[in-house]
Amino acid sequence: MSDTTIRSVTGRRVWDSRGRPTVEVEVALAGGARGRAIAPAGASRGSAEAIDLRDGGDAFGGRDVAAAVTNANGEIGAALSGTDAIDQTEADRILVDLDGTADKSRLGANALVATSMAVAHAAAAAMRVPLWHHLADTDGAALPLPEIQIFGGGAHAARRVDVQDFMVMAVGAVEFAEALDWTAEVYRAAGELMAEAGLSRGTADEGGHWPEFESNEDALGMLVQAIERAGLQPVEQVAISLDVAASEFGENGRYRLAHDGRELDSDGMSELLGNWIGRFPIVSVEDPLGEDDIAGLARFTQAYGERVQIVGDDALVTSAARVTDAAQAGACNAILLKPNQAGTLSECRAAFDAARDVGYDSVASARSGETEDTTIVHLAAGWGVPQLKVGSIAHGERTAKWNEGLRIAEALPNGGRLPHRSSFPWGKCG
Repeated sequence: MSDTTIRSVTGRRVWDSRGRPTVEVEVALAGGARGRAIAPAGASRGSAEAIDLRDGGDAFGGRDVAAAVTNANGEIGAALSGTDAIDQTEADRILVDLDGTADKSRLGANALVATSMAVAHAAAAAMRVPLWHHLADTDGAALPLPEIQIFGGGAHAARRVDVQDFMVMAVGAVEFAEALDWTAEVYRAAGELMAEAGLSRGTADEGGHWPEFESNEDALGMLVQAIERAGLQPVEQVAISLDVAASEFGENGRYRLAHDGRELDSDGMSELLGNWIGRFPIVSVEDPLGEDDIAGLARFTQAYGERVQIVGDDALVTSAARVTDAAQAGACNAILLKPNQAGTLSECRAAFDAARDVGYDSVASARSGETEDTTIVHLAAGWGVPQLKVGSIAHGERTAKWNEGLRIAEALPNGGRLPHRSSFPWGKCG
């Protein structure tokens, strides 16, 4: 028996950033190494993503995970016993075959992804290397450009604005630490501006300011003001990124912007967003239209894809097959990578590879329901995913990830230097 042979799998119930139960899995190897990981959970979810197993009933609003934990301790542990943790692909194949459903609903995507990530952590521990090093491609590891929420809306903030995330990216920063420094100044400036205007209502799920704006567009104007108050230049140093999460307020090609008091068809929604792109320093738009509006996404991509990054989340759900289909339809030019959307690290990696094959850019992403788990940062650094989105620069479950990036930077040969601006979609577009 090899020292990297899986000896045991232990599941337990822990808590996420919303005070809801989630699944933690610990994998122990024959040589004594251990790896541990926790499944996140999303509030805004694509209809085709892998499904968390929840117990229903009265406890914790039906969100308990006792069945998923039992699956980890029982079937999953038995199936993985004797498997070499170094072979992530084989371990994940066993998990997928054991579940036997397309959406991971039998054993639960929460149990599966926590196990898959824990296997990777255990393998890295056995080799006495950081997880990012274990996951690293031959091209070498590199830290991603942070994409950080300043204002939270949509499902993350009781829909006080329709757009889910108003974010910034320090597109002019040279190093990971510099990008965080600049963003922290923008976050602080935004808080000051909101307090002065009497618009602050606390913080949203992902740590961003919880606003009470009169319209969605007001948030964009305030964000530009925050960049400028922080002493930074819009576009050249700091730009805006949006997660519209249009599936949350759109269906069958109709979009109801409750906060703005109007309803738009697909082309009208595209025109509205195009107007914002023309007037504000926006370089990336995620889910501009609904997951059921692929034709609309294709038209939006054709109209604006040469100017901005158009990220597919709900429509692509970290699926290699969906990336291929979207590329054939001409929809989107980037993918959001969420391991729990797929269910295993290997399936997430397959989606990343498919995106590179069709010329899409990629953004590694955490979820709105998060924990202290930092796997997503190691994944982004090891695989060389060029962008990372984990929420704001406040709340411990968010700062745990940004701080882990700072530690990784100290170990990298390039010291955490970010890819050159020209390697990003907005840099390619001039």
